Amino acid sequence: MAQDFTRYSVQATNSAGTIFTANSNDAVIGIRVTNTTAAAITIDVFVSVGGSTDRYIAKNLSVPPASSIELITGGSKVVMQNTDVLKVQSDTATSADVYVSVVDSISA
Repeated sequence: MAQDFTRYSVQATNSAGTIFTANSNDAVIGIRVTNTTAAAITIDVFVSVGGSTDRYIAKNLSVPPASSIELITGGSKVVMQNTDVLKVQSDTATSADVYVSVVDSISA
């Protein structure tokens, strides 16, 4: 069975924003956060499990100016189930680009 790779990209703001909502069993295989400002920022990336309980992948993570950070490396994955929501929030408005790679509909 072929795998369905997809990607999502958003700009982080100073309020929690949705990157994507899982519609099946999905595997997040990459999250890159790029600070697009000239000052350090603090970022949170988290999964709202079932849309209600927040579980953090990164909390209060400092990202240096004009730098990128990979949150999933070395073959690691974050599995999300139907209705889980991946979100991001920065301490500064329009301060970071977030790029997420996902394998959609992995086998259960």
